[in-house]
Amino acid sequence: MAFTRAPGKHRRPSRMQRGTARAAGVAALAGTGVVGSLAAPALAAEPAAAQTGLTPVVTLGDAVADRIDAQAAAQHEAAREAAEAAARKAAEEAAREKAAEEAEKARAEKERAAREAERKRLNTFVSPIPGSYVSTGYKSGGAVWSSGSHTGVDFHAATGTPVQSVGMGTVVEAGWGGAYGNQVVIKMNDGTYTQYGHLSSIAVSPGQQVAAGQQIGVSGATGNVTGAHLHFEARSGAGYGSDLDPVAYLRAHGVNL
Repeated sequence: MAFTRAPGKHRRPSRMQRGTARAAGVAALAGTGVVGSLAAPALAAEPAAAQTGLTPVVTLGDAVADRIDAQAAAQHEAAREAAEAAARKAAEEAAREKAAEEAEKARAEKERAAREAERKRLNTFVSPIPGSYVSTGYKSGGAVWSSGSHTGVDFHAATGTPVQSVGMGTVVEAGWGGAYGNQVVIKMNDGTYTQYGHLSSIAVSPGQQVAAGQQIGVSGATGNVTGAHLHFEARSGAGYGSDLDPVAYLRAHGVNL
């Protein structure tokens, strides 16, 4: 005798069909990270994991996640190391640049100091006889001078007193100078000339370079004199008659008289 299904009634899925569908759902959810949303009581009533294939699906998802985490961690570490290396390189470069700047600054300062020292050396002037004084002034009149007046100044000095160049220059004359007796004439670095007369002895030669304060001879009473002293002249040129006021000349170069 045949049986027919009652209208509107559906047959309940078999146990195997339900297990298969459940496993497929879990596999799909594992890919989206929603596996944990399945209720535990619902799973408890299902067949063993070995029968449904659930354990392999979940295990595969965990392994992939672990690999992703490990890769992310490795990338993060690599990025951190790269950032640290870049920071070290930048710091080293900054240190090199700073050291180079300081070295350049020190070199420039050293050169500046050397130029200043040379400038001072070239421009330094001193008295021809330290501690002495002018005993006869410039342009003093009298028959003792052939020109009718004194073309220089006389510094008080006993015979044998050291006489020094008032500045840096080149000796152009060193020897007998007629009325000036033994004399030395020096062309100074600024183009002017200085003359030292009535020396008892001379310590330099023509063409010799001399510095400020360097001894060029000793005072005496040679030539047309009435007693020992140093005759000192400043000139704008090498020849007689180009004389300048010696005291004003020395004071203009920083010498206190």
